[in-house]
Amino acid sequence: MDPNFWHKRWEKNEIGFHQSAVNVLLSDHFSGLSLPQTSRVFVPLCGKTRDIAWLLSQGHRVVGVELSKLAVEELFVDLGVAPKISVQGELLRYSAPGLEIFVGDIFELSGDLLGRVDAIYDRAALVAFPTEMRGRYGAHVAAITQLAPQFLICFEYDQAVMNGPPFSIDRQKVHDVYGAHYQIEPITNRDVAGGLKGKCPAQETVWHLVKS
Repeated sequence: MDPNFWHKRWEKNEIGFHQSAVNVLLSDHFSGLSLPQTSRVFVPLCGKTRDIAWLLSQGHRVVGVELSKLAVEELFVDLGVAPKISVQGELLRYSAPGLEIFVGDIFELSGDLLGRVDAIYDRAALVAFPTEMRGRYGAHVAAITQLAPQFLICFEYDQAVMNGPPFSIDRQKVHDVYGAHYQIEPITNRDVAGGLKGKCPAQETVWHLVKS
């Protein structure tokens, strides 16, 4: 995954992956994790997702990491919150009550810096990594979160029709990344309205991952 690719996408506002509303799969099914209020939810590669505002509205605390500083600045503008900014090693930390976002390479984020995580919400991270990087990503997330349970959303579609990102991640690919550490349970799926990027039929599938 080339960081310059994502920086240019944000700079050019080529962010079709950004949803203008809360993900319905999140709002309809996240309660299945049975998390108490004030749980700390980690959102990797968070962009400026509206899902963060929804998680906060449910009484949770949110910690995220995002490569693009522009995306994080826009997130705080959208939330109407002025962040405090500090340098944390190779990363910047934007913080406000109940919310922390680290800006930079996720592989620079350590468990000590991240702190306790009660659950992971991954809608945009695993699907962004090409095959050769998924194992490294999965191992890193598992390590820095101490195998916190995951609410994972993946796309499934025919990559012969269109290549990623987002990449198609089916059950076998989820198992390849996380099967050594997690029990993997499908929760639900739905068709992507109009197809993925309007080019090919696709489904979104929710997976619940629990430490095995």
